[in-house]
Amino acid sequence: MIKQILNFGDQGIICDFGDEVRKEINLKVISLFNIINAKIKNAEIVGIKNCIPSYNKLIINFDLAQTTFEKLSDFLKSIKEHDSDDVLQNQKTWKVPVCYDEVFGIDQERVSKYTGLAVSEILDMHEKTNFYIYMIGFMPGFPYMGDLDDKLYTPRLETPRVEILDGSIIIAEKFCAIYPYKNPGGWNILGRTPIKLFDQDSPNPCLLSPGDNVQFYKINLEEFTKLV
Repeated sequence: MIKQILNFGDQGIICDFGDEVRKEINLKVISLFNIINAKIKNAEIVGIKNCIPSYNKLIINFDLAQTTFEKLSDFLKSIKEHDSDDVLQNQKTWKVPVCYDEVFGIDQERVSKYTGLAVSEILDMHEKTNFYIYMIGFMPGFPYMGDLDDKLYTPRLETPRVEILDGSIIIAEKFCAIYPYKNPGGWNILGRTPIKLFDQDSPNPCLLSPGDNVQFYKINLEEFTKLV
């Protein structure tokens, strides 16, 4: 349930589900996100310009010429408990190839040193994890995925790199992510996927969506080259 409905500037609302980062809470956020989008599509609500789900909050931007904070607040309060079953029924599971070759996994030894685990153990644990996408953020198509095994917890680099390659598979703290295109960053790089996550020319530019699952499977460098 929504714990608080808050003003976010003159034309924004925050639907606050609390401070915890848990899949169960995030499913409720995404469920509300889906409900609102369906009501917009069916013309049951007007004035909403954009909805942005995060770990435990949903941000709504609206047009003051069409609606108000009060009207939208009443609308949100009228929505009953958000059933996460609809999200679970519609979520996709993506099988994503990853090349763990050392030419790409340039931080494998760093993670090994920090965790005390052998590189082979780290990669095996990473590949066997069923990752859940909490949200898309930081840059278009960038999936924040949890939950990384506690044994792999590793902080970010003290000094971020000027450039991380597109498709880089990265971890930091309890999360895993994939870089959709080249960008600076301080995450630990374990490998790289040849899969394109963001296509600005596509009707649906982001391949992955909040609520989806990602399962990695290992490929070698030769296979990676063929898939690029």
